[in-house]
Amino acid sequence: MNSHRINPHRIALSTLLASALAIAVPQARAGSDIDCKLDYNLNGWSLVYKHTTGTGRVTCNNGQSMPVRVNAKAIGLTVGKWQIDNGKGRFTDVHTIGEVLGRYVQASANAGVVKSGEAQVLSKGTVSLALAGAGEGVNLGVDVGAFTLEPMR
Repeated sequence: MNSHRINPHRIALSTLLASALAIAVPQARAGSDIDCKLDYNLNGWSLVYKHTTGTGRVTCNNGQSMPVRVNAKAIGLTVGKWQIDNGKGRFTDVHTIGEVLGRYVQASANAGVVKSGEAQVLSKGTVSLALAGAGEGVNLGVDVGAFTLEPMR
């Protein structure tokens, strides 16, 4: 009669290897994040439809940088005209500088007279972008739309 015995050493070794692999894979991915920031200037207007354009530069802690074009379009109960100078943004969950490009979901509520400002968090898949800026203009409203970063050509 041929009986198969379970070897406790093999089970322990298999469990140890599987655990080590499960721990190592997420750490390798998390360690590959890079810190990227956005410096930008924007001009915009709104009357139900909100349109904002501008330029900026993405700079990452791995030495890479890229000039970008900013374009935001939204719809909502909104009216105004403004400009944001020397705005700052910070990206999260970025592994290559190219991941910052694309369309982010945007929702905002804003109010300003003479001094205008913005502070919002945008998302695109796992990548997020937190924006903060101050400027001049008149704006009032709430809106939902898209904020797009494209490489400058």
